Amino acid sequence: MADGYTGVNTSSDRSVMHLLYGLHTVAPFTLWSLSVVALIVNYIRRADETDAFTVAHHSYMIRTFWWAILWLVLTVPLWFLFVVPGYIAWVIIGCWYLYRCIRGWLRFNDNRLPP
Repeated sequence: MADGYTGVNTSSDRSVMHLLYGLHTVAPFTLWSLSVVALIVNYIRRADETDAFTVAHHSYMIRTFWWAILWLVLTVPLWFLFVVPGYIAWVIIGCWYLYRCIRGWLRFNDNRLPP
């Protein structure tokens, strides 16, 4: 598949994708609760999707979520050493998560595959 997308996608599908990217993007500010909601919708929509472009973006959001959770769990011991290293680690993870969400969202908006 080429980097640019030329397939047909309904405006409803595009709206859902924009909503999901939006939920994932604000999730770090809601203690990740909106991300869990978006993740569930990502799994449901991806299972019913036939368009490879949209499936790729659902998979990208799902991967981003699980990698963030992995790094958050792995850095929990830093909170027991001192509060500052744990806080720094989680801020870095949050920034990485935001970067991935915004980058994917911009690529979706430009009809490009996720990175």
